[in-house]
Amino acid sequence: MTRGRSPGNQAAPEQAQPARAVGRPRTIEAAHASLAQLLTLIRSGRATTRLELEHEAELGRAVVADRLAILESLGLVEEGDLGQPGRGRAPRHLQFRGNAGALLVGALDRSSIAVGVADLTGRLLVEHHEAADLGVGPAAILDRLTTLLLWLMEDHGGKPAIWGIGLALPGPVGTGGGEAGPQLALETLEEWARLDLVSEMVLRFGAPAWVQSRTQMMTMGELRSGTGAPDMLFVNLGHAITAGVVSAGRLHRGAQGVAGMIGHAPTGEDGAVTCRCGSRGCLEAMAGGEAIARSGRAAAQDGRSRHLADALARNGEVTAADVGHGAQLGDTFCAELMVRCGRLVGESLAPLVNLLNPALVVLGGDVNASGDILLAAIREAIYRQSHPLVTRDLRIVRSQMGGSSSLVGAAQVAADELFATEMLQGWITLGTPRRLPDLLDLANVARSRSRADAPARPPAPR
Repeated sequence: MTRGRSPGNQAAPEQAQPARAVGRPRTIEAAHASLAQLLTLIRSGRATTRLELEHEAELGRAVVADRLAILESLGLVEEGDLGQPGRGRAPRHLQFRGNAGALLVGALDRSSIAVGVADLTGRLLVEHHEAADLGVGPAAILDRLTTLLLWLMEDHGGKPAIWGIGLALPGPVGTGGGEAGPQLALETLEEWARLDLVSEMVLRFGAPAWVQSRTQMMTMGELRSGTGAPDMLFVNLGHAITAGVVSAGRLHRGAQGVAGMIGHAPTGEDGAVTCRCGSRGCLEAMAGGEAIARSGRAAAQDGRSRHLADALARNGEVTAADVGHGAQLGDTFCAELMVRCGRLVGESLAPLVNLLNPALVVLGGDVNASGDILLAAIREAIYRQSHPLVTRDLRIVRSQMGGSSSLVGAAQVAADELFATEMLQGWITLGTPRRLPDLLDLANVARSRSRADAPARPPAPR
């Protein structure tokens, strides 16, 4: 997307460019802009009557009436309830038709798939979760994802057309440069890192697609759930440790789209395990889900924890959840390990709290479900190492959304992107984003690439 340049110093007279003619914008451009403006006002609830629309949009009555007729014919708005009567007749409110289309959302984790269907307001209507292993490769996972999404659509009625797709991935998703799309950085999952997932989803569903990291989607889910705050820090405690930063109600993604990789912050402690980034002593390598499981397994094997020894004998493995459960049951080793990990997480978050001054810190992820011992240790470390002014009204809470947060966030991201001003002006007169020329071109390129790669691909399992 091309953005306008900020005005600088005026050029010298002999270097000045020819003056641009000033006049009314072209009729088509003006129609696109006014249609998008009116739909945005109605969708946001800022203006819902004709009089309010005329005032907010600064458009004449005839223009507003014409544009509303077009929006109604496109199925994007409809008349709603009567408002309070004034001096004359009671005004009729207009409302956005959230059921004019559907948004498909999905969230991939290393051991699970979650899918859902949302309306065009971003409201999640139905969801489904199941176990999965990303290690089986993109082809099998995407086929299963497609099957689940189509099944949910059919089960939900299957009538609205698919207008957009939001997908959350377990690793950071960097923004591509030039013509490149999002770059998936799933570290050890090299097959996924080489995949053009946006083009693949467009080819499969014929609708625009947006991909972000699972943590960023979870952050948006928390923000829009009603329990979030305009200045908020979301921390995903799982296999990796990552964060989502919200400032003034907007998600901060960073220059390459991978802001929040706090798991690679040094803890100052010596660690024998090398982090995925190549360093030692990183927060993730010392207090992440894999690190907790590794320490728990060692304690089970050398007899330091009876609870974990029983879990190892029973299941053949020790997980971070086993350690958290042991801490809740009073196992000394498990409790001490969770306190230590909570302290390390809190000490790493304290500089961010001092820097960002959030009103709320939300802890989510699999490790977060380990009980109050971890939460208390994180709180104690943050309050101890942060300035009293920034912690005076700070709330540190556990997420209550669970696995739904990434789906709710994906739906909100897809809705926000779909109805962003530039995007909206591109498709509004077409009646649907599925007819966007750029989208059709992307699908054709993806289709050609798929055909070219087909001979090299192994046959799909029956």
